[in-house]
Amino acid sequence: MTERRFSVTRDGAVATVGLAGPGGKPVMDEAFFVEMGATFAELDADDDVRAIVVTGAGSHFSFGLDLASAARSFAALREATHAGARKEFLASIRRWQAAFDVLAGTRTPTVAAITGWCIGGGVDLAVACDVRVASADAVFSIREAKVGIVADLGSLQRLVGVIGDGHLRELALTGDDIDAARAAEIGLVNHVHASADDARAAAADLAGRMAANSPLVLQGIKDVLDAERGPRVEAGLRYTAVWNAAFLVSDDLEEAMAAFAERRPPEFTGR
Repeated sequence: MTERRFSVTRDGAVATVGLAGPGGKPVMDEAFFVEMGATFAELDADDDVRAIVVTGAGSHFSFGLDLASAARSFAALREATHAGARKEFLASIRRWQAAFDVLAGTRTPTVAAITGWCIGGGVDLAVACDVRVASADAVFSIREAKVGIVADLGSLQRLVGVIGDGHLRELALTGDDIDAARAAEIGLVNHVHASADDARAAAADLAGRMAANSPLVLQGIKDVLDAERGPRVEAGLRYTAVWNAAFLVSDDLEEAMAAFAERRPPEFTGR
């Protein structure tokens, strides 16, 4: 049996989705993206589910992309000399983006309960939810700049309407870590709670209050709020996918992967 990347539990009208990766690690591999779209599409189609809570399966929310697995794909792409390889890579990025689009586009309200590390793709996932709450130990980072990648799964597009352009540029261009208090200050999370258990309980309570309202009205609210954002986000995602398909494979990316494996700071050259 294939190892599951998501667990789903239900408490009345609220479903809780727990995230995990290979071996229970909080990373995103190819199987994660495939199962992600299917999981949230199934829940969104269930009329008995009126709100969804998204949590990490363990103490951390997500470390983002499985870099060890991604490094092998990047190496194969660098060695390819034909356009077909880049077209395939573009298709992969668009497929991964589509999984996040399923979550972001649900008619069902979603609440992310963020504990521990929320890094790279973890931020993309959190911001694809409607509302975010965090535990005091949560740490956030749009880490991609530090590993030679333009973030391409939605944070650069969706965070504009959440934290504003200036804060987004600071986080994306530095790749710095910020704590839960700073995340709340800039609006990345709505509430901060003392512990992981408190954060998860608060997320479930918030989802329950949403679920008590008319599903038709909730869908209408999300449709209205997304009317402007949807086309802008899609245009940005498409552009980012094309950019990375053309420019992601570079000396800097190779250096970033080597530095990651050797646990040292990278030395970038811009080539």
